Amino acid sequence: MAQNNSLDQINHIVVVMLENRSFDHMLGFLYTDQDNVSPSGHPFEGLTGTETNPDGNGDLVTVFKIPANKHPYFWPGSDPGEGYYNTNSQLFGNHETPSAGTEASNQGFITDFAYTLNWQRQANEKKPNSWQIVEGTKPSDIMGMYTPELLPILSGLARGYAVCDHWFCSVPTETLPNRAFLQMATSQGRLNDNDKVYSANSIFNLLEDAQQTWSLYGYEDDPILTRQSLQALPANPEYGSFGNFADFKQAASNSKLASYTFLAPEWGASGNSQHPNYDVARGEQYLYEIYQTLKNSPQWEKTLLVITYDEHGGTFDHVAPPENAKQPADCPDNDGFNFQRFGVRVPAVLVSPLIEAGTVFRIPEPDKNLDGTTASPTAFDHTSILATIEKRFKLPALTARDKAAPHIGDVLTLTTARQDDPLEGLTPPESESLPPMEGGGTWSGPDHLQYAEAHLVSQLPATGDYHSRYQCHFDSEEEAKHYTRYRYHQYFDREHNDD
Repeated sequence: MAQNNSLDQINHIVVVMLENRSFDHMLGFLYTDQDNVSPSGHPFEGLTGTETNPDGNGDLVTVFKIPANKHPYFWPGSDPGEGYYNTNSQLFGNHETPSAGTEASNQGFITDFAYTLNWQRQANEKKPNSWQIVEGTKPSDIMGMYTPELLPILSGLARGYAVCDHWFCSVPTETLPNRAFLQMATSQGRLNDNDKVYSANSIFNLLEDAQQTWSLYGYEDDPILTRQSLQALPANPEYGSFGNFADFKQAASNSKLASYTFLAPEWGASGNSQHPNYDVARGEQYLYEIYQTLKNSPQWEKTLLVITYDEHGGTFDHVAPPENAKQPADCPDNDGFNFQRFGVRVPAVLVSPLIEAGTVFRIPEPDKNLDGTTASPTAFDHTSILATIEKRFKLPALTARDKAAPHIGDVLTLTTARQDDPLEGLTPPESESLPPMEGGGTWSGPDHLQYAEAHLVSQLPATGDYHSRYQCHFDSEEEAKHYTRYRYHQYFDREHNDD
């Protein structure tokens, strides 16, 4: 990485974290037609088109481009397994924690998807529409990868600014532990989404203590899931704020961007999070709107946008995760896992007018020691975002993980802001229609993150009316949203009015 950078010119770091897609799945074909070398001459560890995985019969299935004429934005057709045991199965061919030093082969993605599809279909036989599975979905579909043509916005930003081809999620499991690592540099030992409340201090506490501004934005409403899961957030912040996407756009246009802004997407099948198997095109539209908002802001030349995904969500990637992560002190070994192995590689795109177009940004290979050995550098993971914020605003580290994490400031190699627009003339894609579901099912019901929001707000103190009681089942997304938002605002609007 460069010895000199322009990080000190950046006053606003904006992060958007989408859902459950691997690097190969979204960006693996980014530079395949250029022999995996960017226009700037940087090597790129993408797909060659020859990568394979065995199916249940032992036959090898080669990666392929998602066909544009078969509802491409709902690929891979169902929600693959994403938890710790699924990830072990995908990486090592066995759900159990591997012994120390076992190298991942990444050869279990098809067989694990077959296992997941089987139990989802069994669940649908017992209770129709328990799982939305696109008609015709098969295990080998997990080897379908998006092309730059299908994802013009994400790919356009990756080509027009910088892409990190060695960025890994922080822990090899599902959503909430990885989102916790992004904000706290720890999951406090959690390896699943069952425990939704985290008590450790976060980057927002550090910013508040340093009198630096911060903002948390949801899409249609406040970032309820993030706010309620991070229990140590400043109770009465002087420098922080919460809002929705419209508030973010207003702040950007009025030169009111915070030092650190975090954007959460809209959850659920009708949202824009890109969680499988929801409409990926809506996520493309969301990224386009974020980029245009920042590009048109008076603060654009002082802004760094980071686009990433919390975890791989069971989608294929061919690169084995490194095993030299630092174990936070409050992450004791769990089920034989010591938090020293990163999760699967995920997309990370860095956007700023101080970044050279066509950059592929990664940790460089280390020099050899006198005895011929090398010390593997710590990889980029979600805590690299924390390390960057901490370096820019002179904050202490939260845990051993972000203390060891490499920052991304060295991607800012330009001293004068670029005036071009890599997305000029591009428009985000749209899906023409919803694909048919197996068994005549319909797209309905909230997802597990919407249930998580509902559960979290049910813990807020409230009056004894109907809406203060937690419902264990909702018949639709709208019903879940109504309960969650009513309950959330009943508490926070009352608190505000009491003040």
